[in-house]
Amino acid sequence: MDIFFYLFAALTLICGLLVVANPFSRNPVTSAMFLVLTILSMAGLFVLLNAFFLAAVQVIVYAGAVIVLYLFVIMLLDLGADERRRLNKAMVGLSFLGVGLLAFVLVSSIGQSEAVGALSSPRLQGTTEKLGKALFSDYVLPFEVVSVVLLVAMVGIILLSKRDLK
Repeated sequence: MDIFFYLFAALTLICGLLVVANPFSRNPVTSAMFLVLTILSMAGLFVLLNAFFLAAVQVIVYAGAVIVLYLFVIMLLDLGADERRRLNKAMVGLSFLGVGLLAFVLVSSIGQSEAVGALSSPRLQGTTEKLGKALFSDYVLPFEVVSVVLLVAMVGIILLSKRDLK
């Protein structure tokens, strides 16, 4: 069982790195496909944790819907090679700064944590029935706000993709 954990963890890290620094192609669609592989390998990690619902949601929502939205944006904007190079040169320094800050936060949080002796086995806290009832009773307003934000984003993509037909 440990071999699957190491396999999925390595796939997640390698594919996540290839999303950002892709030596195979400068095409952003290739990076989106590596993002799909990253999400699928993370779903494999969820399956190993016996979190089957999270694995299914990971695949359906992120690999299905969000990646399709990313691909629509990438293909509709159709960045030229000059624009891609300009964005790439401008963002390299900021990306290194962001990675450095994340590494600092990770190292400082590990340094401040206390070592735990024997970890107890996890208990199942809830079911999808409880999640559904909470989502559609207590959290109806945030759920609907997210749906409106996604609708506005979709309308914005359609307006951005319109070309002048003069």
